[in-house]
Amino acid sequence: MKDYYQILGVEKKATKDEIKKAFRKLAAQYHPDKKTGDEVKFKEVSEAYSVLNDDKKRAEYDTYGRAFNGGGGGNQGFDGFNWSQAGGFNGMEFDIGDIFENFGDVFGGGFGARRQKRGNDVSIDIELPFREAIFGTERTVVLNKHNTCETCKGTGAKVGSEMTTCKVCNGQGRIRESRQSVLGSFTTVRECTECNGRGQVPKEKCGSCTGTGVKRSPVEIKIKVPSGINDGEVIRMVGQGEAMQGAIPGDLYIKIHVQPDKKIKREGNSLYQTLPVKLTDALLGAEYKIETLDGPVTITVPANVQHNEVLRIKEKGVPVGNRRGDFLVKIEIELPTKLSRNAKKLIEELKGEGI
Repeated sequence: MKDYYQILGVEKKATKDEIKKAFRKLAAQYHPDKKTGDEVKFKEVSEAYSVLNDDKKRAEYDTYGRAFNGGGGGNQGFDGFNWSQAGGFNGMEFDIGDIFENFGDVFGGGFGARRQKRGNDVSIDIELPFREAIFGTERTVVLNKHNTCETCKGTGAKVGSEMTTCKVCNGQGRIRESRQSVLGSFTTVRECTECNGRGQVPKEKCGSCTGTGVKRSPVEIKIKVPSGINDGEVIRMVGQGEAMQGAIPGDLYIKIHVQPDKKIKREGNSLYQTLPVKLTDALLGAEYKIETLDGPVTITVPANVQHNEVLRIKEKGVPVGNRRGDFLVKIEIELPTKLSRNAKKLIEELKGEGI
């Protein structure tokens, strides 16, 4: 026995609206006229819908495991399926936006039927010195892209000219197109490309943008790079992408590439560097000058410091809000590669002392 609930992907207690939504989603996916079409699956989901959307048939199916054919007229298909009663494809109208809205439900909301149109996003790369990435900076870039026409302010109309009703869509902003298939009449609704869904067109077109409402031109954009940005991180600037008539502009995405420093490295909010220390200084202690991003700092290497031991300079690391991380100094004890005769003698004495 076919499990109609499983076929539609709904629970047994699903409401009629949930069943209808599931059917529309699957029907749009499997319709034979589409590239993703599958006639067998399309008939299967249609059969399931014809039963579960009918209270009497659904009750019979839930009780007996099948729905009995009660006669009735209309275009009967399989097991009492009636295309027109099911809201099927014989005369059924599909709004392309609705179909993409359903796809958005399946794939995580990537489409959206009534979402406002957007211009294209723009992506660029910026290379920053290590210091600027740590403390933040400002950069100005010049992008040659489509911007809202300054002459007509995006309307596409000549200054002083009025707007008239679009003759292609009769002011509806949308166009219905019907065609016949083996399963009946299939109607789609799409946005009018003549007026870009506005329902109106300029009586006289703007001479600067030829009626498109946008014009390609260079524009200066100031980019504020926050402190502590990481290599590979992306900054998003809303509305700084490509403009499009009748739509909100796209966004600008800036990918940051941080140039490495020769000595200083980063680890989270801490900066660190390796400090070579002579053996005698490691044993007796000494002072060393460290070059931080804030300038030189003198640190004290304590006596008997260990190899790979870490010394901490507070608040000389990466800025985090009103605080800063630390600067870490990793000790690397240098052993001599050559010893003089006198040095060997002294070391022998130290050896005698158990050192």
